Amino acid sequence: MYVLDSSAFIHDYHTTEQIATIPLVREELKDESAYRYDAMEGSGMHIHIPNEDTTEKVSRAASESGDLEVLSDTDVRLVAASFELDATLVTDDYAMQNVAEKLNVDVEVIARDGIEEQRSWRFQCQGCGREFDEEKERCPICGSGLARKNPN
Repeated sequence: MYVLDSSAFIHDYHTTEQIATIPLVREELKDESAYRYDAMEGSGMHIHIPNEDTTEKVSRAASESGDLEVLSDTDVRLVAASFELDATLVTDDYAMQNVAEKLNVDVEVIARDGIEEQRSWRFQCQGCGREFDEEKERCPICGSGLARKNPN
């Protein structure tokens, strides 16, 4: 089974495998891509609502990898749906790919190259320049905001 992100509907993704998605994806779509969603739903696409325990597990994994701040609720729930259904996630979103890989969820990309390696982001203070392994709202040293930084 394949779980489709909004990019699958935007890029008119096709597969002969069974497909699923979540209701929140429909809210992100406009024009032709929204019609594609409706048509696929009408022809048997499974609409899945992941449970809160799985959604929380995905949020924790995203927090650990440093991706949580850039993932929407829809993104988190799509990864959760893929995890629950033991399905392949179809997305072009790098942060979603990173979290999916952390949870051993297979990913298929559509219009871009997939991620080459899993990353655990670091966070750098915009004031004093100190780096932290985990995301914080403010630097505990000087109080400035933190920015996500590529660990490489």
